[in-house]
Amino acid sequence: MALRAFRPLSLFGLAATLGTAVSLTGCQSLLNDRYADSLPPSKGVQPIKGLADNVSVRRNNLGMPLIESSSFHDALFTLGYVHASDRLSQMVGLRLMAQGRLSEMVGPGALDIDRFMRTANLKQAADALYSGASPRIQRFFETYARGVNAYLYRYGDKLPMDLAESGYRPEYWKPQDSALVFALLNFGLAVNLQEELDSLVLAQKVGAEKLAWLTPIYPDEGLPFEEADKLKGLNLGGQIPGLASVDGAAEQVAALQMLGVAASNNWAIAPQRSRSGKSLLANDTHLPLSMPSLWNFVQIRSPKYSVAGVSIAGVPGVVAGFNGKLAWGMTMVMGDTQDIFLEQVKRQGSKLYYLADGQWKPAIERNETFFIKGQRPVREIVYETRHGPLLNSALLGARKNDMQPLPLSSGYGLAYQSIQAVSDKSLDAFFDLSRAKTVEQAFDATREIRAMPLNIVFADEKHIGWQVTGRFPNRKEGRGLLPSPGWDGRYDWDGYADSILHPSDQDPQQGWLGTANNRTVPPGYGAQLSSSWYYPERAERIAQLANASKSHDARSMIAMQYDQTTLFAGKLQAMFAAPGMAAPLKQAIQALPEGQRERAREALDRLMAFDGKLAANSADAALYEAFLQESTKQIFLDELGPEDSPAWKAFVQNANLSYSAQADHLLGRDDSPFWDDLRTPQKEDKPTILARSLAAATAFCEQKMGSDRRAWQWGKLHTYNWVSDSTKMAPNLESGQRTAVNAIKGYLDRGPYPAGGDHSTLNVSAYGWGQNFDTWLIPAMRIVVDFGQSEPMLGVNSSGQSGNPASPHYADGIDAWLKGNYVSFPFQAQNLDRVYGSQRLTLVPQK
Repeated sequence: MALRAFRPLSLFGLAATLGTAVSLTGCQSLLNDRYADSLPPSKGVQPIKGLADNVSVRRNNLGMPLIESSSFHDALFTLGYVHASDRLSQMVGLRLMAQGRLSEMVGPGALDIDRFMRTANLKQAADALYSGASPRIQRFFETYARGVNAYLYRYGDKLPMDLAESGYRPEYWKPQDSALVFALLNFGLAVNLQEELDSLVLAQKVGAEKLAWLTPIYPDEGLPFEEADKLKGLNLGGQIPGLASVDGAAEQVAALQMLGVAASNNWAIAPQRSRSGKSLLANDTHLPLSMPSLWNFVQIRSPKYSVAGVSIAGVPGVVAGFNGKLAWGMTMVMGDTQDIFLEQVKRQGSKLYYLADGQWKPAIERNETFFIKGQRPVREIVYETRHGPLLNSALLGARKNDMQPLPLSSGYGLAYQSIQAVSDKSLDAFFDLSRAKTVEQAFDATREIRAMPLNIVFADEKHIGWQVTGRFPNRKEGRGLLPSPGWDGRYDWDGYADSILHPSDQDPQQGWLGTANNRTVPPGYGAQLSSSWYYPERAERIAQLANASKSHDARSMIAMQYDQTTLFAGKLQAMFAAPGMAAPLKQAIQALPEGQRERAREALDRLMAFDGKLAANSADAALYEAFLQESTKQIFLDELGPEDSPAWKAFVQNANLSYSAQADHLLGRDDSPFWDDLRTPQKEDKPTILARSLAAATAFCEQKMGSDRRAWQWGKLHTYNWVSDSTKMAPNLESGQRTAVNAIKGYLDRGPYPAGGDHSTLNVSAYGWGQNFDTWLIPAMRIVVDFGQSEPMLGVNSSGQSGNPASPHYADGIDAWLKGNYVSFPFQAQNLDRVYGSQRLTLVPQK
């Protein structure tokens, strides 16, 4: 059967033809029956063209596959086949997101996302990655792609629901598509692009003079007033065409788990701190809560390549895991590898010019055509300056005749510069890491990873190591934390930091290594890795728990991964009790109206006694988190509100990404102008605002959970909801499609479940600080490797192995994740049957 020609896809939304399924809402078994033929068999014999020999695929009780083959070629081919069988919709979705073609699926509601992604030009980055890879790696990608296509050829008429109901048949997979998915992941491994866009939105609201107070870096560094000074004197009020659309598109991309996510914990314990006298490693990567998880687990056994761990459907290989000799895991460095440059632009005739060092230069033009479901194609020009493409190209002079001059006063272009589109050996290096047998070999491999800024921690039986990877720009002036004037060459990049300056460590005297997206180098370090670090509390908790024992084992590693104690509560208590705060705060509470006074006293007493454990059933945790939210609104809402305004949304988004003004003001910044409430005639100070916030926190809990304090629980306010990409994209769909998706939410989505923790706990469950308590960020997978065990590796995913709602393995991993029921990944042949059983699907070469 040959695949038919490409047709517009409705990957994230269901077409009107789903009407028959809509009437079956709540009847999960009937929907499963309807789409049962979209599930490939898990046993039997299947002839497949492209294999050299027989391959066995067994699955554990959560559907995670074990691929056993007699050659690496057949293992890679089968990995492509298995990825497609489990996550075809996700693979196609990632590819089309990276290509900027979502509007072909969902209509005009996704056009801003497509503009954003097409302008970022990940295809160029992917081409550079692929061309820089060795012929060996390119052959691996080709083999993997043939496996994907073998599945498409066999099951092209039996697609998962979201694909089948659209009438769409996916295009064949190309080797370059895997590089494109890899480039998409790279694009998401930095937060500063989103921060800089948000900062421009905030600057339009409060001016450059106040912007530094909303752009904090770690408390031991001064606020970035010099960075904000770059924007002084610029007329930013309403003068950036399309900023809201570009910022909104970036946020939508982030919501679909592909941009600017501060992600992950990893740590390694040296032999001297372990129960067995052998090393341990733990890794949990944090991504937006989604159905399915971005990750899926796989184990491969072949003569020259045996490995187990997490993979990404669409990319051949294991990203984090264990190969029998070496364990490795990764977190984001939070590297600032992206900059926004404000460009002065003007139009002369049909050409766009930008100002560079006193001269007007013609912008480079790139033509893009967007095919939009239900509408005629839209053709637009993407303009590029010396700093990169203009994110708001299509919106510069929007609704104007191209021949009409665009005066300088009408706006700025937003040029995007990044480390992408540089050819290197990153793809080779990732594969070499998965084959490394010692810490020394792991260092050799990771030093060659330049495309991704990562903290990679690894361990063999006797040693542990940490290496920062990536490519970090040298800036002539400035820190790159806030946008720079593009017409002034002082802020340009001047090459990249020498890789010898990338931080690393091996076998430290303290007996452990760990990272949690925190600042890992002192201020003024030789290479400017970043100025945007995540909150430090997770890293501090790793240090606290790692140092607390000299007999760590797999059980203590799991306990750390599920730890829900926040160290921020102790810092808050120290602030309340400080000599300069205790008495003024007491006086401010006494000055409150009677009803508020009692509520504020109760809140303060309970918060001062709080043990910092953010358990889902904790009443004090609920009050503590209510205070964090209410204080945010009391401090900032008068200047940045209302809550549905672009400025407030940008403010909340920045708190999701890195150490925030919310936390910074609570722990310090007594002289900040934001302590004054502009809505009142008098001038407030910090104690006054805190007193109001304490009273408001108690009132909030009473309103939401009743007056009986025994009924208060953090998990009543804070929940997990596993939401499918279909549901996430529903607001962008046409009304008929939106109705269809909403009607079967119960089939696609799971939850709510009570959640503990927050953004500052090792067991992360972050919410929008200033928005609501809905969990958006979780540990999307967890792995633990204990070299003291006969079978070292354990792992658990955050959703099911399959992305097909009709599969029994679509959501069965949720319960295991909630309860910490890790799965073993055995490397000894005698243990395989115990985990994977004897039932198998055998793929045989087709004659």
